[in-house]
Amino acid sequence: MLIHLICAARPNFMKVAPLYHALKEEAWAEPVIVHTGQHYDVNMSDSFFRDLRLPEPHIHLGVGSGTHAEQTGRVMMAYEKVLMEKQPDLVIVVGDVNSTVACTLAATKVHYSTLSQPNGLKEPTKYNRPLVAHLEAGLRSFDRTMPEEINRLVTDALADMLWTPSPDGDENLLREGVAAEKICRVGNIMIDSLEMLRGSIESQTAFKELNLTPGEYGVVTLHRPSNVDSPGNLGRLCRSLTGICREVPLVFPIHPRTRKNLEHFGLLSTVSESNGLHLVEPLNYIRFMNLVFNCRLAITDSGGIQEETSYLGIPCLTLRENTERPITITQGTNQLCKVDDLEDKVAEILNGSRPKAKKIELWDGKTAQRIVKILKNRR
Repeated sequence: MLIHLICAARPNFMKVAPLYHALKEEAWAEPVIVHTGQHYDVNMSDSFFRDLRLPEPHIHLGVGSGTHAEQTGRVMMAYEKVLMEKQPDLVIVVGDVNSTVACTLAATKVHYSTLSQPNGLKEPTKYNRPLVAHLEAGLRSFDRTMPEEINRLVTDALADMLWTPSPDGDENLLREGVAAEKICRVGNIMIDSLEMLRGSIESQTAFKELNLTPGEYGVVTLHRPSNVDSPGNLGRLCRSLTGICREVPLVFPIHPRTRKNLEHFGLLSTVSESNGLHLVEPLNYIRFMNLVFNCRLAITDSGGIQEETSYLGIPCLTLRENTERPITITQGTNQLCKVDDLEDKVAEILNGSRPKAKKIELWDGKTAQRIVKILKNRR
């Protein structure tokens, strides 16, 4: 079975890595990594692939940056050509970036000739195109101003197999009218990656290099437009961070978008000159997670960190109005937080008021194994 694993950015590779390795162990599976090139990442180095034990992408579309429409269109056009030439039996898309929906659209609309249609699945005559599976299906923020939400909705409406990380994902899909037989809860693939790399993460000394003490500092990541594209919002955030770092040191790996806006709005000196606020360049996954493993709390607007901190039992304040991962709030250590409330929320955590994490079902490092079993049974 020829299986395309679609990646567009570093987090996609993190999610694909455990599945790639699990599929490589199966004689019937031929996993192929397809990098759309939607995002350029300075940390996408040889060491990144070496850490994940991944080969260089087998196929690289090289579409580059652009508007949402430009990226989606370029990926569709480039990937359609690959589909016609390679004719995979299955396309696995992950997450919610533009490449996710673009490759889903291309794969569900392409038609192979009858003489060369896929033959690796049961009842192959039923499909004259590859099947599409969405890993991390069913996540919803219910905020359609977020491009990622549109990508999730369209991908889930078209995909043939929907692999969800948590019960709310199942419920969202059923509410939207998705047939129950398409839905399968497999767990959180990012926990597979974390556990796969735990030894390497724990052997790092990123926190020591910054003269930080385990359990006595916070980690900050900010990149979403709602937080960093407005001088007013970003200014309030900077003032909050400079206040917080008087009580607890903070490590702030600055996303390129955020740094650009800090400079443009004249705010970079506000944070760079604050004692206790450590500004660092973006870190690779292993070094960054070494900081997370040893921190007291996290302040973020990222999706993945909400999951990882919940799994690790670390308090997380998410600077957003909503989250597509509500289970990290109901069963994890995550709290949604407004900028104006940030200092008070941090003080509560430092004073010992922290959510108690529950064990989230199927967040156990075995998601890739469950997916392989599903595919094996479909052959």
